[in-house]
Amino acid sequence: MTYRLRAARADDIGPLLSLAELTGGGFTNLPPDRPTLSAKIERAAAGFSRGDDTPGSDLYVFMLEQVATGAIHGTCQIFGAVGIERPFFSYLISTLTQKSEELGRIFRNQTLNLTTDLEGSSEVGGLFLHPDARSGGLGFLLARSRYLFIRSHRQRFGDTVLAELRGVLDDQGNSPFWDALGGRFFGMPFPEADEFNATHGTQFIADLFPRAPIYVAMLPDSAQAVIGKPHPSGQGALKMLESEGFVWDGYVDIFDGGPTVTSRIDQVRTVREVGDFTVASKPVTDGAQMLLSTGRLDQFRACFGMASDLGDGSLAIDEEARRLLDLSAGDPIQAVGR
Repeated sequence: MTYRLRAARADDIGPLLSLAELTGGGFTNLPPDRPTLSAKIERAAAGFSRGDDTPGSDLYVFMLEQVATGAIHGTCQIFGAVGIERPFFSYLISTLTQKSEELGRIFRNQTLNLTTDLEGSSEVGGLFLHPDARSGGLGFLLARSRYLFIRSHRQRFGDTVLAELRGVLDDQGNSPFWDALGGRFFGMPFPEADEFNATHGTQFIADLFPRAPIYVAMLPDSAQAVIGKPHPSGQGALKMLESEGFVWDGYVDIFDGGPTVTSRIDQVRTVREVGDFTVASKPVTDGAQMLLSTGRLDQFRACFGMASDLGDGSLAIDEEARRLLDLSAGDPIQAVGR
């Protein structure tokens, strides 16, 4: 079966909700709430249709479609710039070194500092693949297609791109980090707070969260152990991000303590390695599998396909990829090795 990535449409709300209901919680960008998801699709439509190519608080939502059946098996999102309409909070882990002359000892204490350092960054997130489709490299198609979209619309994005990874949760869907910190100030369990954040935004954090640094040593061991650690199901996503050049610089999510990784957009591996071509008149005869994309804004499409660089600025691709991307000879196409 063949798959392609395309922009989300209004009639994708049902499949998108079905995917959200499979996430298991703690997935802020994909809450199992129909009105919130409908608002996301409407916001994405506005972003896709915006006329000027400047950075903004746009949201772009994409769907992974099994073309033969029309079934949706995955989704992903890109945020043009975070922190424009409301603060974007993170905790930054810092080290405070103090020395006691009387004791003859040096103490190095880690602290969590509430910060909006990452405001203005673009964000990749909301990636979820149906459990039955987690083979054949479809996760790579979802993840890397976002970087092709960013490159094709470079002026719409910032200098830095971030990704927030879900933190560690227990078997009941509770967060040891939240229970030790946020839960003490808000009086609500993690699932409730996370749902509130997903549907109402983070303004309540600005209103109620403590601004003073939090000493990590004062948190229980269960909370300390998960700071900066991704949920076990996110280990693969972290490896994909690291392979693209993302690094962890000590920023963690204020809800579950999961890591926030960043990269300069122009240093993302897919962005650096992609090439621009036109479609050759004849299909490929001897090529390699590549990630291919074409189209602007809501006409953006991406898929895997066999391709060969002919050395004259044209790219020969297989007939199936040509059909999936609706391409003819001479049309522009982006390609990067798988």
